[in-house]
Amino acid sequence: MLINKTCAIALSTFLTLSVATPVFGWGQTGHRVTGAIAEQYLSPLSRAALMELLPNGSLAQAATHADDMRSDKSEFWQKTASPWHYVSVPHGTTYSIENAPEEGDAVTALTQFTQTLKSKTASLEEKRLALQFIVHIIGDLHQPLHAGNGTDRGGNDVKVRFFWQDSNLHRVWDSEMLDQRQLSYTEWTQWLTEAITAEEIRQWATTDVMVWIKESTEIRDTIYPKNANDINYDYLYVNLPTAKTRLQMAGIRIALYLNAVFEAANK
Repeated sequence: MLINKTCAIALSTFLTLSVATPVFGWGQTGHRVTGAIAEQYLSPLSRAALMELLPNGSLAQAATHADDMRSDKSEFWQKTASPWHYVSVPHGTTYSIENAPEEGDAVTALTQFTQTLKSKTASLEEKRLALQFIVHIIGDLHQPLHAGNGTDRGGNDVKVRFFWQDSNLHRVWDSEMLDQRQLSYTEWTQWLTEAITAEEIRQWATTDVMVWIKESTEIRDTIYPKNANDINYDYLYVNLPTAKTRLQMAGIRIALYLNAVFEAANK
């Protein structure tokens, strides 16, 4: 009986933590997809810079670094960098960098790392970290719940049952909608890249972070389910196309952003 009781407590604790623990970014698959799409649209100058900064890597690998390092026990990863994955935009407002929190957010971090990547004096290691964060942050800002309303931790506090399993809205958007399709990140990349048209690239061609955030907040306000007790095929049918488009847009914009940064740095 003691063993059974101990196991039950352990299982209960595990389930509680698995539901309550925040999920960051698009998840491994989504971030890799944005990086892999972006790599296909880099300029020759950006490709040369990438070979120097990531000689044995890729943007798909770089895209998850900022999440991978969250288990590092250093103060930088546990405290300093923690707020750099999101912005807060309450209902009825627009984002303003002047109102960014003292600890910073995704926009202030993006600005900081862009300056580092352009710098003539920053070390190779500093520029590599800047590149990894830039790719990750741009991906994050295209996930609608990373432009949170400031009341529910970007949907982490919104408990749902996704295909009859306990979850939360943030996790659904970060990873579970994509993972439900059981595709690898390379399959997602191929399918999504093949579907991007020249007209869409022209429509999406902006490096203005305020535009990205405005798009995300507008989407965010439409994706809260009316019945959180049971969301599955109907919710997926309505919302997965939006998630796919945001991944495509993020990939294109990562490339455009890096192209602009490396062009400016080369002057």
